[in-house]
Amino acid sequence: MDEMRLNKDNINLDIDISQENRKAVAKLLTQLLADEYTLGLKTKKYHWNLWGLHFYTLHRFFDKHYDKIQEYVDLIAERIRALGFSSIGTLREFLDNTSIEENPGIIPNDIEMIKHLWQDHEAIIKRIRFLISQSSKLRDEGTANMLADLIVKHESMAWMLRSFLEQKS
Repeated sequence: MDEMRLNKDNINLDIDISQENRKAVAKLLTQLLADEYTLGLKTKKYHWNLWGLHFYTLHRFFDKHYDKIQEYVDLIAERIRALGFSSIGTLREFLDNTSIEENPGIIPNDIEMIKHLWQDHEAIIKRIRFLISQSSKLRDEGTANMLADLIVKHESMAWMLRSFLEQKS
């Protein structure tokens, strides 16, 4: 996203974070928002296209993860708004800002689905760690705290996915 759009009503926004810093944080959050949205769509795609022995378990599991990810999408978009900027909201904008790879036309087996989602959660965890550091440097402790909560949720989701793949020795 090249240009962050200010909300028309934020002219007097005075939360002890400069507009320049708020803009930098909002831009970083926009990338995370796009990653979350894309991960949510990928999770739902896998939910719809499962087959095989673990169908029922994974079908429910992916659906629950999708619902959680949608909550994160909403949280991040609303944080961008709270910082005084407009949030992206079109498929083109999400695709232009995401680092999560899509796989159009490909329906992997259940094990590959789990691996893809696990890797995507780990990519988001890395992005969030960077965002926490940057938010703190830019004096936005509110965003840093929100992200600290979010990283724990993604670490839990990654662990659950990884657990499907672990073998007893």
